[in-house]
Amino acid sequence: MLRPGVRRPSDERAATRWKDGRVTTQRRPTEEARAAEELGAQARAADEARAADAAADAADVTATKPLVRAARAPIPDGPARRVRPTAQQLAAAQHETIPDVLATDLRVLFCGINPGLWSAAIGKHFARPGNRFWPALHASGFTPRLLGPYEQEELPRYGLGLTNVVSRASARADELAPEEFREGGRILAAKVAEYRPRWVAILGIGAYRTAFDRKQARVGPQPEPLSGSRVWVLPNPSGLNALWTTPRLADAFRELRDCACG
Repeated sequence: MLRPGVRRPSDERAATRWKDGRVTTQRRPTEEARAAEELGAQARAADEARAADAAADAADVTATKPLVRAARAPIPDGPARRVRPTAQQLAAAQHETIPDVLATDLRVLFCGINPGLWSAAIGKHFARPGNRFWPALHASGFTPRLLGPYEQEELPRYGLGLTNVVSRASARADELAPEEFREGGRILAAKVAEYRPRWVAILGIGAYRTAFDRKQARVGPQPEPLSGSRVWVLPNPSGLNALWTTPRLADAFRELRDCACG
């Protein structure tokens, strides 16, 4: 029961709590405040990713003396199975390639832009910390549990595979020339013709537009098939792509899954 003179707050944005006959109100955040908070979180995540990339790029810069080629980082033992490449290994990974994960008649062949130096240094796809490919793959329902780059060979059992538009590694995708993308598109078309996946999912709208001369393409299913397979363009899962949070990426992946596995 209300005490005399106490009125229930009428503000629709206020949350009311009653205790010992007293009323207190707590403001709920407005839509604008929630949007600002989300943008702030995205900006902080982007800043952290840029700082990590800047540190890696600095490590990739070689001295004027000839570089002694370093072997790829070994696969670690133990359940964590994590490894951090050294600066020398990252520098040596420039222009390296990563083996595809392929099988015939896959449900979806995921196609990255090109390997980053971290991935090339350890020989695994989407290996750099902060890349959201593996979390989005699981959150969207493609895999029953969260896999990691050292478990990439398990993907064909779920009807999934991995490749890249451009095979050579680089510190940044903008180091690749347009002709490399076009040549990579031709190689990918031949690969798709051989392995016949139902869908080809290209992880990067810019890479797709350049490789296949589709300047008006948008994220989502594409009207033009590739060597008989349907094509779906997904956002780049790099941590630098702050406009696409992990939940948004998972939603985009889930749309593809509903079509490919439904």
